[in-house]
Amino acid sequence: MQIEAVMQELESLGKERLKKMYISNGAHEPLFGVATGAMKPMSKQIKHNQPLAEQLYATGNYDAMYFAGIIADPKAMTEADFERWIEGAYFYMLSDYVVAVTLAETDIAQAVADRWMASGKELSMSAGWSCYCWLLGSRPDREFDESKLSEMLTLVQDTIHDAPERTKYAMNNFIFTVATSFSPLHERAVETARAVGPVEVQGDKKKSKFLNASDNIQKAAARGQLGFKRKYVRC
Repeated sequence: MQIEAVMQELESLGKERLKKMYISNGAHEPLFGVATGAMKPMSKQIKHNQPLAEQLYATGNYDAMYFAGIIADPKAMTEADFERWIEGAYFYMLSDYVVAVTLAETDIAQAVADRWMASGKELSMSAGWSCYCWLLGSRPDREFDESKLSEMLTLVQDTIHDAPERTKYAMNNFIFTVATSFSPLHERAVETARAVGPVEVQGDKKKSKFLNASDNIQKAAARGQLGFKRKYVRC
């Protein structure tokens, strides 16, 4: 399919209700408001097409950028490509659910994520921590350096309360993911969650709320989800 046909199809799938919801979460024009599930038939037809994914991502249209992540060929992407994509990710649904997810399917994931976490840029930091969450939730424990992850838990404990808002979400999720998906450090992550306690996050227009990794870990344990690994990162 050519980019014009894809854009026309996405526009036809748009819903005003979803468009408003995406905007309330940080998206801005241009966008159509397409449900992710509605993209599946077209993604099955196209499969992986990196040149088309690049064209779609470059449009700046939120739905096209999201679809670009679905049809991207991660192993064809370089570190420079991911740097370009994170620069274009203007809110968390792109940084954490498109760029970080796509990066998590590569061999360069940890190296790029490490750099982003140390960048001082809110959405890059958020994407870096989120990438580790996607990695831990899908890859065998043996692929990770236990001491490195332990140091990362210490970093979260020491810095999360002063981190940028979206980074707080990703760091909090990192504690939860280590506890539920990386068995060797389950107890260490539980201790970190207790030490961190509730994390206050501010919304743009909403009142502040509190994230609590301890509560979520306990709920996951009660559901028998400890040791959880997903088969695929991307849908």
